[in-house]
Amino acid sequence: MAIANQPTKMEMGIQPQGMAGLPPSLQYLAGLDQIIVKQKLEALEILTGFETRNRYAVLNNQGQQIFFVQEESSLCERCFMPLNRGFQLHVTDNNSQEIMQFRRDFKCCTGCCWCGGGCCDMTIYIESPVGNVIGKCVTGDSKWKPHMRVYDAADNHMFTIWGPCCPCQAICCTDDVEFPITDPTLTTRVGMIAKQWRGCCVDTFTDADQFSLTFPADMTVNCKALLMGALFLVEFYVFEQQKNNNQ
Repeated sequence: MAIANQPTKMEMGIQPQGMAGLPPSLQYLAGLDQIIVKQKLEALEILTGFETRNRYAVLNNQGQQIFFVQEESSLCERCFMPLNRGFQLHVTDNNSQEIMQFRRDFKCCTGCCWCGGGCCDMTIYIESPVGNVIGKCVTGDSKWKPHMRVYDAADNHMFTIWGPCCPCQAICCTDDVEFPITDPTLTTRVGMIAKQWRGCCVDTFTDADQFSLTFPADMTVNCKALLMGALFLVEFYVFEQQKNNNQ
């Protein structure tokens, strides 16, 4: 289904740029310094606790929807192995054209935030266009808090992401949960993934998360796409796990 109200490049103040091999719709990322990712509320999941396929709207910093993300996964895995499930996240533009895909394979073993690594790590592959891997995001062996590394298609270590040791939100803890993005040496901060507090009722009684991703406006579109994939690894690695523990 087509998504309404996608802004044009002129409305966003972005000049078209050539990006060899990448779908033209990804040019919407050029010039942006922030995107918002909102998970859609699912009535069936709210009423029954049944794990449905996740859906997300991707907005620019003016609140205009630019992309839509739909999970494809096995019903059996969602019901009985929700944390281990494999999935494809299909990213479409407002013309319902798939421009990216984030893919994670099923694993019998997955580590928690403190002991993930080795055979139990999680990896999300970022493809654009579909079938062309432009990079991946992999969980690290941190022992005490979430740790992820972002690589490009040539396996060059591009970014490192560390989260807090207690990534929780509740009525008495309403701050955004921040995951700073740094260069591999950890000396320069280049961006931020943050799970935003949406209010007591939404965050306490539903699993509809909202994230922001900030990065330099002049960062390459490839790197912005890689960080979008990293955002969804944070969602599934940290907060999906947290939801299931709460349930």
